[in-house]
Amino acid sequence: MAYSVGMVSLGCSKNQIDAEIMMAALQKAGYELRDDAALADVAIVNTCGFIEAAKKESIEEILELARLKKEGKIKALVVTGCMAQRYREEVMKELPEADAVCGIGANNDIAAVVEQALAGKRPQAFPEKTLLPLEGERVRSTPSYFAYLKIAEGCSNGCAYCAIPMIRGRYRSRTMESVVAEAEKLAADGARELILIAQDTTRYGQDLYGEWKLPELLRRLCKIEDLRWIRLLYCYPDAITDELLTVMAEEEKIVKYMDLPLQHCNGNVLKNMRRPGNRDELIALTAKIRAMVPGIVLRTTLITGFPGETEAEFEELCGFTREVRFERLGCFTYSQEEGTLAGEMENQVEEETKEHRMDVIMEQQMGIMQEWGEAQVGRELTVLTEGFDRYAECWFGRSAADAPDIDGKIFFTAGAKKPAYGQFVTVRITGCMDCDLMGELV
Repeated sequence: MAYSVGMVSLGCSKNQIDAEIMMAALQKAGYELRDDAALADVAIVNTCGFIEAAKKESIEEILELARLKKEGKIKALVVTGCMAQRYREEVMKELPEADAVCGIGANNDIAAVVEQALAGKRPQAFPEKTLLPLEGERVRSTPSYFAYLKIAEGCSNGCAYCAIPMIRGRYRSRTMESVVAEAEKLAADGARELILIAQDTTRYGQDLYGEWKLPELLRRLCKIEDLRWIRLLYCYPDAITDELLTVMAEEEKIVKYMDLPLQHCNGNVLKNMRRPGNRDELIALTAKIRAMVPGIVLRTTLITGFPGETEAEFEELCGFTREVRFERLGCFTYSQEEGTLAGEMENQVEEETKEHRMDVIMEQQMGIMQEWGEAQVGRELTVLTEGFDRYAECWFGRSAADAPDIDGKIFFTAGAKKPAYGQFVTVRITGCMDCDLMGELV
């Protein structure tokens, strides 16, 4: 009888794709896949090691599964992913419960690692991180109607606070042909929405072709007949070109949504972060995007409490977000990470101050999002149906303004109709409560 394997993948959607590729390799090797790692013979934790909160979550998950192993419910526990890559020696030493620890470069060898773990050999596998597969067969963990599509791996931007380059390596694009081929396969398998991801999607192709190729890639993807929506995440601000915005405006399949992680607006803070721009330049950029792509929804992420951030600089950030009025916004407190330039900086901000500043930003943003939502009342929106809420007795889904697992939902009634999961429907918006839209099927 074949051993069963379950995967817990933590962190970002890029890590999720890595997990899907590993699961496909394990399935090909004869292992039975389980949705719940707690019910499998072998539990794999695909860790995140980006910031302190993510590391804590990874450790807690490992320890919980270790408890089940101690109780005899799991035969082997394997730790992989970014935290394992970043803290190889510490994980092996501090988490003896792990039967195997491997870095991201060993993902192609995951079946062999599991086999050794089951044999009691406690393998460590840390080949060069650039061996991380950029593509391959996947066992999709998302619903059939949407899929993430990784177009590049690693990052070369060198932001002062970020550990990604040391974990994932330098930026490396996939060939355009391989991306298009995978997109065609995903569409043939039922995906109607593709979400393009990388550490920085806007720099796609620079390393392979000597120029930014995202606009050309998008044009080619839009020719895939079965696709309805193409969504862009992780767009670096200094790589937003007129060509890219023109493509977004002209191609109907590209949803009018851009994830534009700015982190801050103050010129001094951004300089210390080793990021470009200042308040005036970023206001001009967001105005230009909105002018060239009418109706676009802008999402950003911000960091509060970066080393040396003064109260005046934080107030400038508050004023900036009030002026730009991002339709979507997330905020995180600065995480002091060893091995980064910012981690060694003086004038570290106290945790209490970071948290307070984050709360102020988010409270302000909730008001902006509520006002935006109320302005949608009376409009008819295309909604991708995702499920039925038995308690609220209504359906729910996402509009073009909502990325999965990041943004909110649209809740709607349908009368006697029963839309299928993954079906696009038209919903008339009737209200907005706690930033979520409500409506009725047209």
